[in-house]
Amino acid sequence: MQASISRSSFGQLPDGRAATLYTLTNQHGMQVCISDLGGVITSILAPDRNGQLADVCLGFDDAAAYMGESHYFGALIGRYGNRIAQGQFELDGKRYQLDINNGINHLHGGYDGFHRRLWQAEPASTADAATLTLRYHSPDGEQGYPGNLDVTVRYELGSDNALRIDFHAVTDQATPVNLTNHAYFNLAGQGDILAHELTIPAEAYTPVDAVLIPTGELQAVQGTPFDFRTPHAIGARIGAADPQLAYGSGYDHNFALSGWQEGVLALAARVREPVSGRVLEVWGQGPGVQFYSGNFLSEALRGKGRVYDFRTGFCLEPQYFPDAPNQPQFAATILRPGAEYRRCMEYRFSTDNAAGQQSA
Repeated sequence: MQASISRSSFGQLPDGRAATLYTLTNQHGMQVCISDLGGVITSILAPDRNGQLADVCLGFDDAAAYMGESHYFGALIGRYGNRIAQGQFELDGKRYQLDINNGINHLHGGYDGFHRRLWQAEPASTADAATLTLRYHSPDGEQGYPGNLDVTVRYELGSDNALRIDFHAVTDQATPVNLTNHAYFNLAGQGDILAHELTIPAEAYTPVDAVLIPTGELQAVQGTPFDFRTPHAIGARIGAADPQLAYGSGYDHNFALSGWQEGVLALAARVREPVSGRVLEVWGQGPGVQFYSGNFLSEALRGKGRVYDFRTGFCLEPQYFPDAPNQPQFAATILRPGAEYRRCMEYRFSTDNAAGQQSA
């Protein structure tokens, strides 16, 4: 069996344009479905330790659902992943006001960010991998951001059961850029995610205020419910009496990855689901990873015959830190003319045996 890619209709946008769904399949039968609407990953069929496939990615049935209150399911996020305080920042002596779409703050590029845009798609396949390349021109002033930004995102599903996402962008004016993917996972394929065992190689995280904007400090995870340096069930400490957990109604925090080096692809998180034996490793090139435990999901969210209730999915988003344009002590996220934004991330799927030992 060779890798392949196929396409099917994914419905229409409000303006009548047609959205398309692309199905990437590798040599082992693993499948990933991605739409040219928002680059959303709608489903991932991954094997358990017995080779049985299940859909481990939360998603919806058609484009119309993603144009509604989609909670960014599976979406390509830009121009800026995560929050910017009050949607404002100053750059080269000028103050910019972005779209306000999360209380008093800007979140994930705005209401009509990259997740709601129809991208130009180029599918391709070889014997070893299926790829989908998406391109989008973000005009100067879109959602309040300065400069024309040309973005290319390439998804590749290889024979190693890894989905690689490569990001590239150039601009004609200085602008913040922080691209990531917002897939929600449930490695059991159903139920809640509280028994999933999570590891994050981070000695510190960025605590937040009541509206989830980082305070600017790095706080040690040791002795807190945020210490995932060794595996812990997501639900083990999620109900602890901790003000940070109260702010997010659970985990919704950025972790500062230990030993981060600019441009180096490194492990950001590992998750194991003990019953199925499925293992997900998230790799990235950013200094942080946002862990979100699905605290705002509710039974009103339905898709693919499933109900996406409270904490039935989790997100792990490799990224630069939230609100970095306003916090100079954080790694810089400003892209300038003549420079190129190049980042990649990977979702690597594998299984373990009943004893917890990982296998390819």
